[in-house]
Amino acid sequence: MQPGASLARLVEIMDRLLGPGGCPWDREQTLDTLRPFLVEETYEVLDAMVRDDATDHCEELGDLLMQIVFQAALRREQGAFDVDAVVASISDKLIRRHPHVFAKTEG
Repeated sequence: MQPGASLARLVEIMDRLLGPGGCPWDREQTLDTLRPFLVEETYEVLDAMVRDDATDHCEELGDLLMQIVFQAALRREQGAFDVDAVVASISDKLIRRHPHVFAKTEG
């Protein structure tokens, strides 16, 4: 499997949780109510890194990624952007900031 291919599954799971018949708690969340969870998950990632616990680091990065996918899903419902726009934005930024790696070769 190509690295990153499983992101689509996470997006599908989040869509189901937020959709009709999904999770009532998830469906009640807003960008405002998710703020403390984003901060909490970030600190938990940092804690796992400090402890050099690779297993916990993996799990906590997943929790943090879920927050990103969750917020992107809420923005998609507002018509603002979706997770693909988030990925495209950071991809474009990385390429723009690394011209020494991604510059077109003259031939």
